[in-house]
Amino acid sequence: MSYVTPTDFARKMIDAGEAKVFMSTKDTLIRAYMAGAILALAAAFAVTVTVNTGDPLIGALLFPVGFCMLYLLGFDLLTGVFTLVPLALIDRRRGVTLRGMLRNWGLVFAGNFAGAFTVAIFMAIIVTFGWSEAPNAVGEKIGHIGEGRTVGYAAHGAAGMLTLFVRAVMCNWMVSTGVVAAMMSTSVSGKIMAMWMPILIFFYMGFEHSIVNMFLFPAGLLLGGNFTIIDYMIWNEIPTVIGNLVGGLTFVGAMIYATHHKTSPELDRDPAPAPVAVPAE
Repeated sequence: MSYVTPTDFARKMIDAGEAKVFMSTKDTLIRAYMAGAILALAAAFAVTVTVNTGDPLIGALLFPVGFCMLYLLGFDLLTGVFTLVPLALIDRRRGVTLRGMLRNWGLVFAGNFAGAFTVAIFMAIIVTFGWSEAPNAVGEKIGHIGEGRTVGYAAHGAAGMLTLFVRAVMCNWMVSTGVVAAMMSTSVSGKIMAMWMPILIFFYMGFEHSIVNMFLFPAGLLLGGNFTIIDYMIWNEIPTVIGNLVGGLTFVGAMIYATHHKTSPELDRDPAPAPVAVPAE
């Protein structure tokens, strides 16, 4: 598997964050667009598998194929840059500023949304035969997902908002673990194995991923889901983005940085006990 030690991949995380800050606008947008589109297609694939098999676990088992593809192709998700880019700022890399970090986040958000929305339109056309008939079973499922994860949260008020936020935090805890896990190996097979596990967990557990939702909810609206754009923004996308930021940066980026890059000195060891003299017989 060509394992990379935690100290080494912690440095790779910071290097990756620094590189993303200085990436050109064109490259940042293209890579973000493609990442959003591929992840959206993987979500559509997982929903289709779930509908056709009746087993959500099978859909969750297959969903990580999209994440693995976009990562291996060098594309960027908002959830990943939430974790990596701040580390370059915290490490005081030369030229990395708060403005540069926010620029990167804004461009990646825009690119991810554009890519996911493109696939939402394409899938809406497919499941309705170009809006010439009612949505098929997959289209109905997508519409119901949007309803349950917007107005469903709203029905619980503050408790619903708290639940949404915690699901978003735990989502990027897992997704960013997948991003970092790919750095643990120098082989393609090793990267895929390491990424697959945390992505499977997040998807099957129903955690809230801001980019997946950029596909599911616009597609739901296009397919006649019983919720509004305001419902989507207030009761899903905005809290999910914030929760994803907190989860990835706090439970993955900061933890690995603190213990593997800024390692504290070891405690003093107790001196070895003096040998006991054995009296001669």
